[in-house]
Amino acid sequence: MPTVAIVDDDEAVREALGDLLMVSGLACECFEGAAEFLAARRVRQFDCLVTDIRMPGMSGIDLIERLRDERAELPVIVLSSVLDDATRSHALAIGARAWLTKPVTDEHLLGALAQAIASSGSSSKR
Repeated sequence: MPTVAIVDDDEAVREALGDLLMVSGLACECFEGAAEFLAARRVRQFDCLVTDIRMPGMSGIDLIERLRDERAELPVIVLSSVLDDATRSHALAIGARAWLTKPVTDEHLLGALAQAIASSGSSSKR
């Protein structure tokens, strides 16, 4: 079963996404910030990452850049209320697979996740 990491500083968003993924047959682990996710990533394998952009400490953009610098093959989906085209373009240019704007429909998010996980082939490496 693919495991999705959710990084968002909003507890309500983390809980809602976690519930959605679990009822959809995906395992997930939620993190309040990028630092917690990076620490967990040292000992766990994830098949996809869903991250917010605006978070205290390390932003979602910083997190994507860090993963890119580490040559991580983890597909990243941005789920944010940020409507800035420059930020969106930058995130996609540095490796985000998709940029979804909050609020997002369940179908749109699950479709983006399925596509990201399938295209990475990471679930077959377990």
